[in-house]
Amino acid sequence: MESTFSQNYFELFGLPVSFEVDSNTLSEHYRELQRASHPDKFANATDQERRLAVQQAAQINEAFRVLKSPLERGKYLLSLQGINLDEETDTSMDPQFLMQQMELRESLEEVLDAKDPLGKLASLLQEIEKSMNDMIAELSVLFAKANDEAYKQARDTLRKMQFMHKLRDEVEEIEEDLI
Repeated sequence: MESTFSQNYFELFGLPVSFEVDSNTLSEHYRELQRASHPDKFANATDQERRLAVQQAAQINEAFRVLKSPLERGKYLLSLQGINLDEETDTSMDPQFLMQQMELRESLEEVLDAKDPLGKLASLLQEIEKSMNDMIAELSVLFAKANDEAYKQARDTLRKMQFMHKLRDEVEEIEEDLI
C-alpha cells in the first residue's frame, strides 16, 4: 500500500488542484481508493499495516468529504495557499450582506406564525440556495484567477457562504420539526 499521507487531497484523488471538481470522477476515484485501502483487505496483515490501512481509509473519507463540498473545498484551497478562513481577529463583513442576513433571520423567525409555514420555509430555502449557488459561481471565477487579490475575495465569499450554510441548516431543522 503506497503512502498517501504526504499528498494533498487533490493529488490523492488524481485531480487537478482546482475549485472545479467533476463530482462523477471524484466519486469514481473515491470508490477505487476505498476498495484498494479498505481495512478488511488487511485482516491478515501486521498490526502496523492494519493501523496504516485504517488511517489511510480515514484520510480518504475526509478528503472525499472536503472535495465534494464547495464550501469545504474552497476553504481547503485557501489553506493550500496558507490562508486561514477562520481567523477570529477578522470580524469585518460586508454591511449589505449583514443586512441580508438579518432580513433572512427575521423571515425565519416569522415562519411559525405564518399561515403556510412550510411554504414560507420552502421559499426561504430557495432564496438561500440561489444565494449559495451565486457564491459557488463567484468562487469558481475567483479561484481560476489564482492571485492574491482573488484569494482575498474568495476568503470573503467563503465566510459569507458559511453564514448561508448555517442558515440553511437551521431552515432544514425547522422544516423537519414541522413535518
